[in-house]
Amino acid sequence: MLVVDKKSFEEEVLNAEGYILVDFWSDGCEPCKALMPHIEALEEQYGDQMKFVKLNTTKARRLAIKQKILGLPVIAIYKDGEKVDERVKEEATKDSVEEMIKKYL
Repeated sequence: MLVVDKKSFEEEVLNAEGYILVDFWSDGCEPCKALMPHIEALEEQYGDQMKFVKLNTTKARRLAIKQKILGLPVIAIYKDGEKVDERVKEEATKDSVEEMIKKYL
């Protein structure tokens, strides 16, 4: 899974074409850490059809706020640089994220 930061986020997500799944997480977020292996498994399944990246918001707070990431975990899907869908906090489960991915394939 491609790790992006506040410098590479714009190029890898906002300026990229097609669908990109972004896993917004932080060091202190236990639900984020619990969800991550599931997201990585989904990348193995769907990574050939959609780009997967993750951003640690601990080191990119302003960027997270600009992207309207107000609680964690957030799994968002961008298309051609625009956020088109997301699953936030309790909604961010393996099943709901997979459902969201399938909607855009």
